[in-house]
Amino acid sequence: MWIMTDDALIEDPNGHVFGSAPGLPDELFEHDGLITKRHIRATAIAHLRPRSGELLWDVGAGAGSVAIEWCRAADGARAIGIERNAVRAERARANALRLTPNGAMKILKATAADALDELLPPDAVFIGGGATISVVERAMERLPPDGRLVVHGITIEAELLCVEAQRRWGGQLSRMQVETAQPLGALTGWQPARTVIQWAHQKASG
Repeated sequence: MWIMTDDALIEDPNGHVFGSAPGLPDELFEHDGLITKRHIRATAIAHLRPRSGELLWDVGAGAGSVAIEWCRAADGARAIGIERNAVRAERARANALRLTPNGAMKILKATAADALDELLPPDAVFIGGGATISVVERAMERLPPDGRLVVHGITIEAELLCVEAQRRWGGQLSRMQVETAQPLGALTGWQPARTVIQWAHQKASG
């Protein structure tokens, strides 16, 4: 049984304690497989760089794992998750209630196209699902100088989008492949996860 203490430390069934550093185990979150996995999530948070009191938009929130890690990483950090699937939105809301300070994370059941114009301006944006160039453009418009934007995808279409974004705005384009050791009969082999394309960008200041 996972236990969260009053000071937001999390203890797993084996007595291991997890603090505010990103990379919480995937099994800590309720999810249906649509989750930014632990190793990849940690790199997203590294590029998003949470700071005290800042606001994140988590677009295509899924299980809400990136927004939750953001809220845990800095005092007073807040997040708004946008998720169009009602079941996933409710699941993300339940994860947030268990794992973040009260009120730090809100979940909106909506599409990005419907939601983004109505939200408070973000300090950083993560787009993990349903990325389109129009959503990226809107996020860039709403970001303040020095705001951070990270896009993840696993499809060819998402890769083409990230390439286009990098050509238009600059930033860092990466492909990440994680393999984990898994039983293979009586032996052990490497099990690859899907390759993730990442575009990470910081908006110019001034």
